Amino acid sequence: MNRRTIRVLVAKPGLDGHDRGAKIVARALRDAGMEVIYTGIRQTPEMIAQAALQEDVDVVGLSILSGAHMTLVPEVLEKLREVGMGHVLVIVGGIIPPDDAAKLQEMGVYRVYGPGTPTSQIVKDIQEAMAAREATVG
Repeated sequence: MNRRTIRVLVAKPGLDGHDRGAKIVARALRDAGMEVIYTGIRQTPEMIAQAALQEDVDVVGLSILSGAHMTLVPEVLEKLREVGMGHVLVIVGGIIPPDDAAKLQEMGVYRVYGPGTPTSQIVKDIQEAMAAREATVG
């Protein structure tokens, strides 16, 4: 089977400057064999969508600790759709209340990860989702 390397964009939308968790997740995904593009901090939803398009990613990982997840994530989802990337898997990490996490998943977010989530779980979830997608497409 000729499986393509999973490409993941890790982004920090909004004004949140705390990126340690995003860097740890990015490193874990890279160590698992994924190609990771890290945008850095203070990205706008438009910048994230454009980077996803330009890098032709399979997954967009958003790290948000600012509390603005209910504003920023829907904007990112909308901008991804606008540039033709509405099909990408979107995951979100941060301090997100369970009720908000459920709402984000209803909007189209694949998974929401809170503090202390093992990086191995994130890797496994992405690999399983991509394998399932590949099985249905190819």
